[in-house]
Amino acid sequence: QVQLVESGGGLVQPGGSLRLSCAASGSIFSINNMGWYRQPPGKERELVATITSRNNTNYSDSAKGRFTISRDNAKNTVTLQMNSLKPDDTADYYCYAQIRQLYSSIMGFWGQGTQVTVSS
Repeated sequence: QVQLVESGGGLVQPGGSLRLSCAASGSIFSINNMGWYRQPPGKERELVATITSRNNTNYSDSAKGRFTISRDNAKNTVTLQMNSLKPDDTADYYCYAQIRQLYSSIMGFWGQGTQVTVSS
């Protein structure tokens, strides 16, 4: 069993910052790519940022320059630091990880989501 648990969402004013964290636990042999996706109200889920096991990062155009993704391989965690938040950043944010369990192939796992609301 593998679980991804997010934390750090909430209500913030425009221009503010939030830090999202995600911890993977369970029978994990290794983790490849990790990332954050979001689903704004009434819209489809979209990529925010990804990070490889070697810390190569990729950001959506809307996240570039404002968000920073990082990971701690020893703790199996991934973090998204979000600065200069805008109302358009309002969404449910989901953690994603490509995880290899012992004696298993790599599979994708999702967290349960954490809500971020940017409003004055």
